[in-house]
Amino acid sequence: MSNRIILAIAMLFATESAFSQNSVVAPPAKPAVAAPMGAANPASTPPHVKPEAKSEAKPPASTPDSRSAAALALSSEPTFDEGTAQRIKDAALSYSDIAVRGGWPMLPADAKFANGVAGPQDDLLRARLIVSGDLAADKASGPYDDILAAAVKRFQTRHGLAATGMMTPRTLAALNVPVKKRIQQLEASLERVINMNFGFGQRYVVVNIPAAFAEAIENDRVVRRYRVIVGKTEKPSPTLAAEITNVNLNPTWTVPVSITKNEISAHMRKDPNYLARMHMELLDAHDSVLDPHAVDWSATHTPNFTVRQQSGAWNALGSVRIDMPNSYSVYMHDTNQKNLFSDDYRFDSHGCARVDNVRDLAAWVLKDLPKWSRQEIDLVIASGQREDIHLPKKIPVAWTYLTGWMTRDQTVQFRNDVYDQDTQLLEATAEEAAFFNQAGNHPLTAHLAR
Repeated sequence: MSNRIILAIAMLFATESAFSQNSVVAPPAKPAVAAPMGAANPASTPPHVKPEAKSEAKPPASTPDSRSAAALALSSEPTFDEGTAQRIKDAALSYSDIAVRGGWPMLPADAKFANGVAGPQDDLLRARLIVSGDLAADKASGPYDDILAAAVKRFQTRHGLAATGMMTPRTLAALNVPVKKRIQQLEASLERVINMNFGFGQRYVVVNIPAAFAEAIENDRVVRRYRVIVGKTEKPSPTLAAEITNVNLNPTWTVPVSITKNEISAHMRKDPNYLARMHMELLDAHDSVLDPHAVDWSATHTPNFTVRQQSGAWNALGSVRIDMPNSYSVYMHDTNQKNLFSDDYRFDSHGCARVDNVRDLAAWVLKDLPKWSRQEIDLVIASGQREDIHLPKKIPVAWTYLTGWMTRDQTVQFRNDVYDQDTQLLEATAEEAAFFNQAGNHPLTAHLAR
């Protein structure tokens, strides 16, 4: 409750400020906000953002290894660790200070920017980036040069956007999110972290759903980072705390009943050979094979059979499944649609997390078992043989929903609230606070507020 009170006070200051959100605010000589926003020298390209290549050579093709290496190069700081809650509080206070000073200026929706070309909105963009600490205060004027492009890259990196240094529509939209909204994101993320009962270990895995990335953390450092595909907006991935218990190589896929009822049935009505084409079979309660042509696929009742897809290149789980028993029956796995990992928007699953370069993650998970090197994993997968590997020591895994957080290097990160859960959480929290405030004033319910 105390955390909510602190942030509520900060929000009150922001709301009652005499300044307008659209005003340009010059930060103090030694801005208290600039440091928490990121590195000590925001005018230069941050060390975790690689400079653009000068060569005109065609970039190499994207591969699972190159994508995970690029993701890891962004930072070795965990999204979620034991200090996350306190750092989010610190970031919220810094952003509340920005709000009290009038927020940051808004850029016109039709503003145009081009590197090397002077434009009428260049100084306004500089003012916006100075307020959030992405650009040094002494760079307040000038055309769209390399220094301003580096500041834009820095902002893009902090907001999960492609660090191009160019003003894309998504970058402009992120720049124009009001500071009040950013404070609300931090407040909602703090509430989730405080209420997440997670046992951090020497080694653990974190999937941050809004960021669509997974991190393998060892000795408080990110040693692997992977792109992931998480749940669609209508089928969101859950937040949870669990443990990795097994790694399955060449797994079969038992189709969830909801998918069988709503999707498989529709396919079978259009194409009676759909199951055969997808290497799927029908099984009864005793795992005996049923004839799909003898089933009434037009029925709306819950199927009294199981659909199972055989292992192979066609399998929806790909070649690896990482088991983490939980009440939502979700897990991490490979996919036979690896092209999806190249997309920036990666919210396309039924709730599970598809992991890019998942064999690399499996090798890290199994590193304490000498037999299971990456080479051995590849050999077993190539053989087509089903293999279930039990972990003698379970590895904690957390699926989080953080749209705002700060890492130990003082970089504040934001992501879109893809499931619109921040607003729902804050409304529920406000209702709870109102209830206990009223209870505290009533003689029959005063004990509830203690």
